[in-house]
Amino acid sequence: MNLSTREENGIVIFELDGEIDLETSPKLRQALLQQVNAGKSVCVGMQDVAYIDSSGIASLVEAYQTARRNSSGFGLACISDSAIRVLQLARLDKVFTIHDTIETAVSDLST
Repeated sequence: MNLSTREENGIVIFELDGEIDLETSPKLRQALLQQVNAGKSVCVGMQDVAYIDSSGIASLVEAYQTARRNSSGFGLACISDSAIRVLQLARLDKVFTIHDTIETAVSDLST
């Protein structure tokens, strides 16, 4: 997994690519929690995620729950077909706010 971050309009944007699995999810978890624990709103771009397993999903869920407790925003954007299938199987597509583009996520999270 490759992870890059940038900030736009006060929103921390994570762009992920590759495989998010038991080996790589701790890095994702730590990075997400660092931002949401600091009170930042986060957008996770997942367009280039080829694979995500339950440990990767757990990292996203934990960051989402922490953001909610901290009254911060948290959204997913540009989710790849393989990743959206996993979210749908777990019915998490109904829990997360999912945006078609990073731009719409940033706009929504900025308000």
